[in-house]
Amino acid sequence: MTDDGTERLRRWRLLLGEPSADALGVALGGADAGMDGALAAVYDTERTEPGQRSAGLNGSAPRVARWLGDIRSYFPSTVVQVMQKDAIERLRLTQLLLEPELLESVEADVHLVGTLLSLNHVMPEHTRATARQVVAKVVAEIERRVAQRTKAAVSGALNRATRTRRPKLRDIDWNRTIAANLAHYLPEHRTVVPERLVGYGRRQQVVARDVVVAIDQSGSMAASVVFAGVFGAVLASMRSLRTSLVVFDTAVVDLTEHLADPVEVLFGTQLGGGTDINRAIAYSQSLITRPGDSLFVLISDLYEGGIRDEMIKRVADMTAAGVQVVVLLALSDEGAPAFDRENAAALAALGVPAFACTPDAFPDLLAVALERGDVGAWAQRTLGAAT
Repeated sequence: MTDDGTERLRRWRLLLGEPSADALGVALGGADAGMDGALAAVYDTERTEPGQRSAGLNGSAPRVARWLGDIRSYFPSTVVQVMQKDAIERLRLTQLLLEPELLESVEADVHLVGTLLSLNHVMPEHTRATARQVVAKVVAEIERRVAQRTKAAVSGALNRATRTRRPKLRDIDWNRTIAANLAHYLPEHRTVVPERLVGYGRRQQVVARDVVVAIDQSGSMAASVVFAGVFGAVLASMRSLRTSLVVFDTAVVDLTEHLADPVEVLFGTQLGGGTDINRAIAYSQSLITRPGDSLFVLISDLYEGGIRDEMIKRVADMTAAGVQVVVLLALSDEGAPAFDRENAAALAALGVPAFACTPDAFPDLLAVALERGDVGAWAQRTLGAAT
C-alpha cells in the first residue's frame, strides 16, 4: 500500500474509533494511541456492548483534569472547546465544574460560560472566584472581537442619521448631494451644480437614541445571553446611546445598573426556567420614553409561556408608536436555531423581522436599525434569512 493509502487508513481509524480496528487492519501507537484514547473517552461510550468495559471519564475530577491536559496536547483550541462541550453534555460532567481545580484547567469558551451560569445558583463559594475568572476571560475575548466594530458602526450610523445642509467639505455626503441635485445637471458641462449640500452630522454629545435589549434566559439561549451581555456593556459605554438591558424568564430582572461590568451582568442572569415574553415586553415598554428615537431588540426563540395574543399586541403598539423593533431568534455562532414559527410569522406580519444573527454581523445590524433602515431586507441580503 502506498504512503497515501496508509495515511488515509490511519485517519479513518482515528475517526471511526476502536470498533474499526480489525476491519481496517491499522494499529495505533505513540501519540496516535493517546489521541485515540482521548477521543474514545467521549465518543465511544455509546458503542459498548453489555458486559464490555466502557469508555468515559468515570466522573473523577483527577481523571477529567488529565483528559483535559491530553486533548490540549493533541488538538487545537477550537477542537478542544468542541470536545469539552460534548464531554459535559454526553458524560454529564456539570457537577465536576464546581471544582475550582478543574475549572482552572478547562479551555474557556462561550459554551462553558453558559454552563457555569446555569450552575450559578448551586455553585459553592470556594468555586465562585475561579468561575468569575473563567467568565471574565471569555468576556474579554468577546469584547476584543466586537467592541471596536460595534462602536464604529453605531457612531457612523448616528452621524449619517443626523444630516446638515451646511456641511464642511469633509462632511459632505456626495451620493445624497448628487441625488438631491440631479435637476441641476448641465449637459454642456457634463456636471451637476449642487444648489444644496447634504452632509453627515458631527458627533453629538446628547443622547441620540435609546436602546432597550431584552434577553430570554431559557436554557437554549445560553450563548445568546453571553454575547448579548457583552454587546450591552459595549453600547452602554457610548454616550450617544441610552442603553437598558433586561433579562427574563417568568420574571423580569433589570441589569442596566451593572452594564459597566459585563461579568456582573452575566452573573446576574439565571439560565433555565419558564418564559414570559409578554411580561418582558411590558416592562421594556415602560423604559421607552421617546418612541421615535428608540430601538427595542428582543432576543428570544419566541416560545411563549405567557399570554401570546397580548405579546403580539404589545409589539404592534410599539411599532405604531414609532419604536424600531427587531427580534433575534439567536445571537450566536451556532447556526439555525429552533424557534416558534407561528409567533415569528405573526411578528413578520406586523413588519417586525425575526431572524438569527451572528455576533460578527450584529454591529452592522445595529447600524441599519439605528438609521431606521429596512432590517428585514438587510437580513435577507446579508444573512440569507429573515422571517
